[in-house]
Parts: sequence; structure tokens; C-alpha cells
Amino acid sequence: NSLDIGTPSDNTVTAAKIASDAVVTAKINDNAVTSAKMFSTFKNGITMADQWRLTADQSGGTNGDVTSNLERVDTDGFGQIGTGLTESSGIFSFPSTGIYLISLIGFINARDDQAANISILTTTDNSSYNDACIVTAGNQDAAGIQISASGHFIFDVTNTSTHKFKLNTHSMASGSYIMGETDRNRTAVTVIRLGDT
Repeated sequence: NSLDIGTPSDNTVTAAKIASDAVVTAKINDNAVTSAKMFSTFKNGITMADQWRLTADQSGGTNGDVTSNLERVDTDGFGQIGTGLTESSGIFSFPSTGIYLISLIGFINARDDQAANISILTTTDNSSYNDACIVTAGNQDAAGIQISASGHFIFDVTNTSTHKFKLNTHSMASGSYIMGETDRNRTAVTVIRLGDT
């Protein structure tokens, strides 16, 4: 005998109660997928994008962490998404956990130097930093040459208190240096949150 159980109450039908392959395209009402539901599904996509740059040239032969002359880009219609990075003495912290793409563009003036390097150094314990990405320019001429080099690193930030990054110059000969400007990007980092960790 048939038994009418009525209409289930809202939010009472679980995924386990729906048979495999039971929901087909023909059963989906075009009006059922609202923008609110779509946003809820995709809200964990790109929620943060930020960009910082070096505002002045470093001194020639500088080897070490880049700790000063850093600013968030603020010219030519720059558009930031969400809460951006925070920076203190050259150390960058993230606003939330997630998978982040860190892109470095290094503008290097190299002279009498086989390999002038800039690295992205990362830490997962807020103490020990490791070389995650390196960009290099070389030139054996004493006259010097300006070279732009880029590199990228995908960083899994599982804890915003311990996972950070900074820039570091090394193997710079006495006449080599990285270049910066305050009104346009030369040496700069772009950071985009790709999704959840």
C-alpha cells in the first residue's frame, strides 16, 4: 500500500539519503541556483591580491635582508583585493591562511658580477628562513647592465603567526645593486591568495 509521508521539512534531507547519480541535469531548475548559493560555493577563491615595491636603489654590494624602502603600490590605478599583507622591517605577514602565489620581479644593476641574486625567503616557524625562490642577473663588464628577472613560489600558509616571507640579496659584487622607484614598479612582489590551504 502507498503511504504518504508528506513533504520533508527544510534542511532535513541529507546527502546520504540521496541515491548516487539521482540528481541529473534535467532535474535542476534553472531558477534554483541563486547568486547567493553560487557565491557561497566559490567565495573561497581569490579573496586577496596585494603588491609591494622597493622605493629606492640599494647601495652597491649590499648583501642581506631587504628591510627598508618598501611600500604598498599606490600609483596608476592600483587595485588591491581584500586585506593585504602587513610588513615590518622587511618581513611580510599574511592576513589569513591559504595557498598564496608570491611573484618577484627583480630589477638588478649588475657590474663585474657573474651572479647578482635576489631571493624570496620563507619561514614556517617564524624563525628559520629558507631560500624558496631565487632570481639572478650576471654581467662581467665593469660598465654595468640593467636586467629584469622574475621568479615565483606557491606558499601553503597554514598559520599566519609562523608562515612569513622576506626578500634577501646575496652574491652582490661591490658595484651591483637592486633598483627601486617610488612612483613605478622596478623591484616588486605580487601576492595572490589562490584558495584554501
